[in-house]
Formats: sequence, structure tokens, C-alpha cells
Amino acid sequence: MSTPVKHHSPGFLAIVSDAKTRIREIGIEEYKRLKQRGEAGQLVDVREKEEFDKAHAAGAIHLSKGVIERDIEKTIPDKNAKLVLYCGGGYRSALATDNLQKMGYTNVISLDGGWRAIEVSGLPLQRAEV
Repeated sequence: MSTPVKHHSPGFLAIVSDAKTRIREIGIEEYKRLKQRGEAGQLVDVREKEEFDKAHAAGAIHLSKGVIERDIEKTIPDKNAKLVLYCGGGYRSALATDNLQKMGYTNVISLDGGWRAIEVSGLPLQRAEV
């Protein structure tokens, strides 16, 4: 069951909209094509730890929006590595993508639709055991 779409404040939407003018963003179908061709790179979940722990895309690593800028260079030092970032719906991942580009990462992409798109895509998921 997908999480309902959240309503965000105008200020938050403004900074996301601004970030999206500078980043590459793909939809779930394009991501699936990249994955099928072996060209998807590393999937990075930027949601909060509790969200990630509950369920995430199989193979994704976790670097929440709160720490990704601090930890990315230790976790993925290759600034040319292909990274596909996702969050709940594509807003936090757009902000994180913009910041990683400012840090010199050259092949970082935000997944539009985020977790909500992944969850219904048919891609493998990893869920917490209840």
C-alpha cells in the first residue's frame, strides 16, 4: 500500500522547483530500463532511517537527506559514479541531487515519484519482518 501524497509548504516547493532547474530527473520507467541494461548505477534512499528500515528498494543504500552531504564522500568517493537518489516522492531527492552536484558529483540523478513509484513498479523490495 502506497503512502499518501503529502502537501508541502510553498517555501519548500519553491526551493525544490529551483533545484529541479539544475538536475537530471528520471521517472520509474526510465529507471527500470537503465536497470534492465545494467546501467542504473547505485540506488540511494535519502528518506529518514525509519522509512528505510520499514521498506526500501532492494539493493538501495541509505544516506538520509540529513547526512548525505556529510557522508557521501566516505561512502562513494568516486565523483563520477552513477547515483540514482530517491525519497518518498522526489522532492528531497531533488534537493540532495542538487547538493551532490555542487560537491562535484557528475552523474547523479533524482528519481521522480520516489518510493511511491518504486513501491508499485514491480521492482524487488526489501521489507522489515513483522
